[in-house]
Amino acid sequence: MWTAVGSLAAWVWLLLGQGFFWRTDVRLPRGDAPGTGGGAPAGTGDAPAGAGGEECWPSVAVVVPARDEAAVLPTSLPSLLAQDYPGPVEVFLVDDGSTDGTGKLARALAEEHGGPPLTVDSPGEPPPGWTGKLWAVRHGMTLAAARPDTEYLLLTDADIAHEPDSLRELVRAARGSGLDVVSQMARLRVVTVWERLIVPAFVYFFAQLYPFRWVNRAGARTAAAAGGCVLLRREAAERARVPDAIRHAVIDDVALARTVKRSGGRIWLGLADRVDSVRPYPRLGELWRMVSRSAYAQLRHNPLLLGATVAGLALVYLVPPAALGAGLVEDRPGLWAAGAGAWALMAATYVPMLRYYRQTLWLAPLLPVTALLYLLMTVDSAVRHCQGRGAAWKGRTYARPGAAP
Repeated sequence: MWTAVGSLAAWVWLLLGQGFFWRTDVRLPRGDAPGTGGGAPAGTGDAPAGAGGEECWPSVAVVVPARDEAAVLPTSLPSLLAQDYPGPVEVFLVDDGSTDGTGKLARALAEEHGGPPLTVDSPGEPPPGWTGKLWAVRHGMTLAAARPDTEYLLLTDADIAHEPDSLRELVRAARGSGLDVVSQMARLRVVTVWERLIVPAFVYFFAQLYPFRWVNRAGARTAAAAGGCVLLRREAAERARVPDAIRHAVIDDVALARTVKRSGGRIWLGLADRVDSVRPYPRLGELWRMVSRSAYAQLRHNPLLLGATVAGLALVYLVPPAALGAGLVEDRPGLWAAGAGAWALMAATYVPMLRYYRQTLWLAPLLPVTALLYLLMTVDSAVRHCQGRGAAWKGRTYARPGAAP
């Protein structure tokens, strides 16, 4: 009975005291076009160029780290080449040791679709202490640095497709609100049964861990970003020593946001309307690997945090249906009422995310099942780490922080 009451109390707290994480209304802030009354870049006291009314859009370098992405590149890369951006823009695709012809395909797509200049290059294998993705990002940023007028870097994954106005709206939001980082959580693909069961919950749990309103509050310690779409002001990157300062990070997007915020930068994170992931996860095994490869790293490879997380997930997500069932079987009204109340709050907080993903609301009561799967994925992540397999992704394994293949 007391456990059930504790679960109900936890859900009352999550509903009201965890930054309203369950709401899905944190969307890209609107701003004036650069040079038409928008704010100056964060950290400067200068008026924007063209303050007399003439639009003056800053130069942007798009950096796309790619490793064996030939399957998704025909959908994602043309969306970058078709950006309706009024200012100078150049795309740098960094081929991170692909074996499926990713680089060759990227050049062919650029010839077919045209658009802004595309540079395809490879940095070679990452040195000790670097993850492959961040080594590729560093190489792309180095290539972009050859253009001294570059003001913003768009770091986007090779499986991310952008609507034609995506870059324009990102820059408008950054300049208009004086932000150093503007990141959008791409809308992930939800087609198969397993994707419907697991993917919306992935974003729901992420928002619960990093409430967007707390992330976006200047004085708050909470910091996070979504690695699929990060607009980063170049000056802020240099000040925070990104990516060198986070070169070993497996969860690189959160590490980037935390580092920029600690260096005095302003960050923003929200849900996307113009950015979508085109990577399919049709089977449970693929979704399982996506979560388990970084879950234990999120817990800082700490067994105590792992135990606390497992206990917390059980209390918050598994106790309510168990208490409801036990209360009904044993005819204990107080027990089943507490369980039913906690389960109802749980389902209610999940409804906005299901609506965002345009999914049936009948999935809301199934959240305990999904939470159980995530609990098992987290434990599996820890077991893999103890076995020396660590965070495995596309042929590389990072067994501990700072390790490299």
